[in-house]
Amino acid sequence: MKLKFIIFPEALLGIFLLFSQCTSTPKENNETSIEATPSSTFVANPIVVEEQPIGKLAIGDTAPPFNLPGIDDSFHKLEDYSDADVLVINFTCNHCPTAQAYEDRFIDVVNDYKGKKVAFVAISSNSPIGILPEELGYTDLSDTFEEMKVRAKDKSYNFPYLYDGDTHEFSLAYGPTATPHVFVFDKERKLSYSGRIDASEKPGTANAEDLRKAIEVTLAGKSLPEAEAQTPAFGCSMKWAWKNEYTIKTNKAWKEKEVTIEKLSPDGLADLLRNDTDELLLVNFWATWCGPCIIEYPEFVTMQRMFGERDFQFVSVSMDSPEQSDKALKYLKGKASALPNYIMDTDDKYKVIDVVGKEWDGSLPITLLIEPGGKIAYRVPGTIDANKLKRKIVDNRLIGRYF
Repeated sequence: MKLKFIIFPEALLGIFLLFSQCTSTPKENNETSIEATPSSTFVANPIVVEEQPIGKLAIGDTAPPFNLPGIDDSFHKLEDYSDADVLVINFTCNHCPTAQAYEDRFIDVVNDYKGKKVAFVAISSNSPIGILPEELGYTDLSDTFEEMKVRAKDKSYNFPYLYDGDTHEFSLAYGPTATPHVFVFDKERKLSYSGRIDASEKPGTANAEDLRKAIEVTLAGKSLPEAEAQTPAFGCSMKWAWKNEYTIKTNKAWKEKEVTIEKLSPDGLADLLRNDTDELLLVNFWATWCGPCIIEYPEFVTMQRMFGERDFQFVSVSMDSPEQSDKALKYLKGKASALPNYIMDTDDKYKVIDVVGKEWDGSLPITLLIEPGGKIAYRVPGTIDANKLKRKIVDNRLIGRYF
C-alpha cells in the first residue's frame, strides 16, 4: 500500500531559519540541496533491544517471511515476489565501504536479469543507533531510513530497498553476517546459495561471478556443489541494536575532550589557507551572532569525527571580535568542538576578507574545502547542504569510498 505524507507547519519555520544568511543584502546561493523528504506514515524508530539469537539458514531452508517498509514508501512482503522463479535478497547498507564497492555490480546483475523471472530485493538491517560517526569515514551517509532514500536516488537503484533497522524483526531469521551478504532462493523459496557476490572486493576486478552462477544454476532447477553453495560474506559487521555500548562510550569520550580556541592573525590565516599539508582541509568562518552559523555548526564536528582518521582536517575560524573569545569558546565547548578552533585577532574584517579572496562578499557563514597547496576544491557561500558537502569530501581524490 502507498503511504501518505504529512508536513507540519513547524518544519517550514525550521527551513526558513536554516537557509537565512547573516547578511543585510539577500544573495543568491547556487548550491543544490537534496530535497527534503516529507515524513511518511512510517516513522523509523530504532531502539536498543536485548541480544537475541541470530539465525543461520542452511541450504534447502525456506525463506523466512518479511513485511518491511521500502524507500518507495510501500511495505513489501515475501509473497509479493511469488511470480519470480528465483529470489535474490541482498543484506547491505549505505555506509560500509565493501557494500559500496559491490553496489554497481549488483545493479548490473539486476539489469542483466530483467525479464528472466528473477526478483531482487535489498534489505538494510543495521541499527542507526549502533553506528558512530567514526565508522562513516568512507561514506557521506549513515543507515537511517531517510538516508537510504538518498542513497537509492543517488545511485538510481533498480531494486526495492527495505529497512529493518528498528528491531531487526525479520533479518535475525536470515542471519546475515556482513554487508553485503546475498541469499538466493528457488521457486519454492528454498535456499540455494548464501554468501558473497564474488571473491574480489575492489571495483572493476570481478563481475559478481558467484551470484551469477547461483542464479543460473537455480534457474535451471539444479543445485550448486556443497562447497560452493555457502561462502563467507566479507564486509562490515552487522550493526545489531544491542551492540551500542561502545557507541555510548565513544560519544561520551568525545564530549569530554578538551576544547580550546587560539587567536589567529591575518598572516596566520593566509598560511592556514595555503594548506601546506598532505590533507584535505575544511575551513568554516562563523560567528556566535550568526544564526545560520550556529545552527549548522554541529554538522562540521560530525564531519571531523567521520573523516578525521583519514587525510582530512576541519578547522573553525570565528569572526567574533577578539574580546569575545570567551563567548566563542563557551559555544564551542557546548558543541564538543575538540578540533583546531581559531578567532581572528583583529576587528578589521576587511583584512580577513582580503586574505580569503575577492570571491567572498563578507557575509557569514562561508565554508572552504581546500586541497594541499591551497586549491579550493569546493566553496560554499552561505549555509551548507551537509549531505552535499560530505559527498564532496568522500569523493575527493584524497579520501574515497573504498579501502
